[in-house]
Amino acid sequence: MAAVTAENVMTGVPAPKPFGEMSAARLAGIEFVLTDIDDTLTTEGRLPAQAYHALEQLHEAGITVVPVTGRPAGWCDLIARLWPVDAVVGENGAFYFACSPQGGMTREFAQSAEERSEGRRRLNALADVIFKAVPRARLSADQTFREADLAIDFAEDGPRLDDAEIAQIVTSFEEAGAVAKVSSIHVNGWFGQYDKLAMTRRLFTQRYGLDVEKAGDKVIFVGDSPNDAPMFGFFENSIGVANFADFQDGTVTPPKWITQKAGGAGFAEVADAILQARES
Repeated sequence: MAAVTAENVMTGVPAPKPFGEMSAARLAGIEFVLTDIDDTLTTEGRLPAQAYHALEQLHEAGITVVPVTGRPAGWCDLIARLWPVDAVVGENGAFYFACSPQGGMTREFAQSAEERSEGRRRLNALADVIFKAVPRARLSADQTFREADLAIDFAEDGPRLDDAEIAQIVTSFEEAGAVAKVSSIHVNGWFGQYDKLAMTRRLFTQRYGLDVEKAGDKVIFVGDSPNDAPMFGFFENSIGVANFADFQDGTVTPPKWITQKAGGAGFAEVADAILQARES
């Protein structure tokens, strides 16, 4: 794991502060917890009971919880229906889903059905280009369940690709005019100008009647990797779980804070601190 130094030498950006130094007063004012899923809620590809229990505790305390993930529409439908969350932003901002307790799913997309269909045609062609450029690259196992993007697996189901291969996948996307974002397991690419933050703004406006610019002090975001950069940069209460240090040297926009623990245990560390601050 890369060391978290006082400052990112390449960018001059200050390194995250220890999460334990965040004040109880700031934590007590939190009303929304936004969180990535892979390697933030999960640990080594699994959702530990500790992290799920933390979600339940936050929900029961009246805190609005929203996963903000690169995972596909099919997964997000299940998460919105079955997890103790209010909504979920998926495919790096392609949509948000929200399911009411009485049943019925709200689905809001960044693009029209026609735009998504055309994007899919172009992404299918681009996949062939990527696999020729990087023979060891592989399609994500969850691609079947995606609405708007192409996910290339470099670390989830098979040997991890090296950094040069990952960089070439990103280059292939960008040379075709697509956006490319690197998570801890996939390179996700799509056509269109949206990201996790843009859809989060829309969610807050449409579902909660809030301008996230003005309500930022009520929000914590927890993430772990470079595709969380828009959220890390925007929210003053942005937190990286400890394994964010794996990406520290190559991340231009780091979180403001970092936990002691990694993965799901790091998320639980954040949840416990919020709940303790509210009780006190």
